[in-house]
Amino acid sequence: MNRERAIMNWSGGKDSALALFSALQSGRWNVTSLLTSVNELHQRVSMHGVRIELLQEQADRLQLPLEMLRLPGDVSMELYDARMAEMLRKFQEQDVTTALFGDIFLEDLRQYRETQLASVNMKASFLLWQRNTTELIHEFVDLGFRAVLVCVNEKHLPADFVGRELDLDLLKDLPKTVDPCGENGEYHSFVYDGPIFSSPIPFVKGEVVRKAYSSSAGQWDNGFWYQDLL
Repeated sequence: MNRERAIMNWSGGKDSALALFSALQSGRWNVTSLLTSVNELHQRVSMHGVRIELLQEQADRLQLPLEMLRLPGDVSMELYDARMAEMLRKFQEQDVTTALFGDIFLEDLRQYRETQLASVNMKASFLLWQRNTTELIHEFVDLGFRAVLVCVNEKHLPADFVGRELDLDLLKDLPKTVDPCGENGEYHSFVYDGPIFSSPIPFVKGEVVRKAYSSSAGQWDNGFWYQDLL
């Protein structure tokens, strides 16, 4: 079978890990590389706050090249779109036809991604789309994936959730208002082992820090707790 050349949009968290597992199992795609947005200033994965060194450890154990979309600390949508389009054109020139995603529910985000890809004559595939998120967490654990929470949104979860293992005990402790997969931005995770990794990634937990973000117009104000991993 002629497999389509594809890139995996890789956050380092559970959704992208499950989506990549699904893509590799299907045999439909030849996954050529991982693509991750990183904060140039802090040298960390955007939103997740994971150090680039650990991101590279994931790529090494997945035996896939890592492409980083480097963005300034305070990036506008215009700059993000321009840099992403430039990166996508590079992939398109390498005969990559598809970008793979682990998004589950967010329709507006899906439409945005599809529009962005269409501008460079590429398409999107959402491998977990509209799956039951409780079932997905069970599948994640049953397959042997291991992850820790590296970021929690304090509007949804208390600080003591950050740094916890992503397992079925955590699922039981989540408030009923929180999506089991954190699909509404309640939490982000770092996957350190699983069936697609050649070996587990060793790490130690560093400090826990709180960071607040607000809009310049004062329309919103939000705090996040981050678990640093070393």
